[in-house]
Amino acid sequence: MVILEKEFDKKKFMLVRNSIIEEKVEAIVNPANEHLAHGGGVAGLISRAGGAEIQKESDEKAPVPTGQSAYTTAGRLPFKYILHTVGPIWRGGNAGEPALLKSAVTTALQLAERLQLKSVSLPSISTGIFGYPLEPAVKIIVGAIYEFLASQSTVYVQEVHLCDYSEEKSVVLKEIIEKNF
Repeated sequence: MVILEKEFDKKKFMLVRNSIIEEKVEAIVNPANEHLAHGGGVAGLISRAGGAEIQKESDEKAPVPTGQSAYTTAGRLPFKYILHTVGPIWRGGNAGEPALLKSAVTTALQLAERLQLKSVSLPSISTGIFGYPLEPAVKIIVGAIYEFLASQSTVYVQEVHLCDYSEEKSVVLKEIIEKNF
């Protein structure tokens, strides 16, 4: 369900309420750890739904530094790729977390562009088990998405979703985005 939509010269940003594994896009972003060990949270959900192939390919790509991204096939999931991005663990905000979070989002979107994907969906990276406070994280994530979509160098990526399955969190995300953008 689309909660909010913004257009950038025919490119779209959408806030959606959905399970990320049910998105209708070419690739989804997995909020991963540096080892690409997909045990819990959204990473665990994606890995379990996609099958052992995702973890096997991830093991071959690991480690991935915080703020960077890698990709694998999607296993049994209906996507072309899974884009694994490593967001920062929240350590109080003075350990470079904002720059690392922006980099995690930007490198995932740049990877989507390099893979010539038209659409991608990502969750609110680092706000789950990595403990990044929601409001500052969403400002950085959405700011990075908007900056990417507004860039003239973006040719392939035409649609980016920020996705969350929770009705309550979707309302909060919408409020944060409307207040700050």
